Amino acid sequence: MSTALYDQIQEAAAFVHTKWKHAPTAGIILGTGLGKFAEDVETDVVIPYEEIPHFPRSTAPTHKGQLVCGTLAGKKVVVMEGRFHFYEGWSLQQVTFPVRVMKALGAGALVVSNACGGMNPQWGRGDIMLIEDHINLLGDNPLIGPNDERLGDRFPDMCYPYDRELLKIGRRVALEEQIVCHQGVFVAVSGPNLETRAEYRFLRAIGADVVGMSTVPEVIVAAHSKMRTFGISVITDVCLPDSLEPVSLPEIIATANEAEKKLRVIIRRVVAEI
Repeated sequence: MSTALYDQIQEAAAFVHTKWKHAPTAGIILGTGLGKFAEDVETDVVIPYEEIPHFPRSTAPTHKGQLVCGTLAGKKVVVMEGRFHFYEGWSLQQVTFPVRVMKALGAGALVVSNACGGMNPQWGRGDIMLIEDHINLLGDNPLIGPNDERLGDRFPDMCYPYDRELLKIGRRVALEEQIVCHQGVFVAVSGPNLETRAEYRFLRAIGADVVGMSTVPEVIVAAHSKMRTFGISVITDVCLPDSLEPVSLPEIIATANEAEKKLRVIIRRVVAEI
């Protein structure tokens, strides 16, 4: 980290504050096919990413590329309608820059969602998984480089990157709402290609339940920033090596859209208790 990064974060946060004066309780990142969640927010202002100093541009399908500021479940929130990915060519420092800005705005918690491939044979397409831990196979880390102590410690602890109390709330909410909801390990790979049969076998063997191309960098930065994190995944395709079949992006998005109703309920109620 460098002084330049700190200054860029402050500049971006100051710009957002010119449009929206509130301090958010939480920042929320919406994954592929999950953008309709923003409809649940009582919106005060929508800020396109291109207007915010130093923000990258979102190029992934279904990612609108705008910051929605408003109220959800009685709490002030900032919602990223579209995230950034390593495979788009951004550095992990750029991918995670919005999380830094959320923290600078006052957010003490991060809610991060994603669409992912399911490797646990007991789970099905459209199921929800609460993330209890992760594995970073991106081959990079957003904290590499000089560390700015104003942003966080040089060696942040990752014993519990996903807040145990928020996980407990998420499980309780799913039970009360009668939503099928699992808890497991997310592994991040760079993409953009999907994995081979051999790679799925490897990822399952090292302890992962689902695989995706996002989330982990943002959670690392949230831990560095001492933010409480709640992670939730929608399983959009089943990745069992011995019965693997080609999958298309429209199918993935359609599954995410269908499962989004369940995700919206869980996130809204978790945010209400942060």
